[in-house]
Amino acid sequence: MTNPVHVFLSHGLESGPDSTKVQALKAEAETFDGVTAMALDHRSSKDPATRLLQMRAAIEASGAEPENCILVGSSMGGWVCAQTSAESPVLGCFLLAPALAMKDYPQSSPKIQARHTQIIHGWHDDVVLPMPVIELAREQDIPLLALPDGHRLQESLPRLVTEFRRFMKDCLGQ
Repeated sequence: MTNPVHVFLSHGLESGPDSTKVQALKAEAETFDGVTAMALDHRSSKDPATRLLQMRAAIEASGAEPENCILVGSSMGGWVCAQTSAESPVLGCFLLAPALAMKDYPQSSPKIQARHTQIIHGWHDDVVLPMPVIELAREQDIPLLALPDGHRLQESLPRLVTEFRRFMKDCLGQ
């Protein structure tokens, strides 16, 4: 790609930008030439709408064009990424146990507008139930990988990194 690609990582409700999962995916993104990765810090608010504003502000502050942005989010961060892409088409959305169909979230089933999208969810997730996410993936024709893991996908970290590397290569046309 001729324009720089920006990867924005959005953590979950009870997590942070220094979490093992966010840092592993950020490190993987940074192995690609021409890619800048930023882990957002949403810990100042538990409100999904506020976190959405934080994502918009981070993209704007970076000077990134949405079509050159890859959004990576876990749980509430997955919702933030999905909703961001619904408002402005992006290059990629990599969503881990995205908090979709949650009663307190505005627009809980956003129409994801990304050239490349991947959802990974744990079969044993008891925080964000798998079925609403599976249904959204079916309705929007989005690839979905279900793993024998829980909400945090902590037993699947090596697989997440491998899948993310494959996703990055697809986004970058490599």
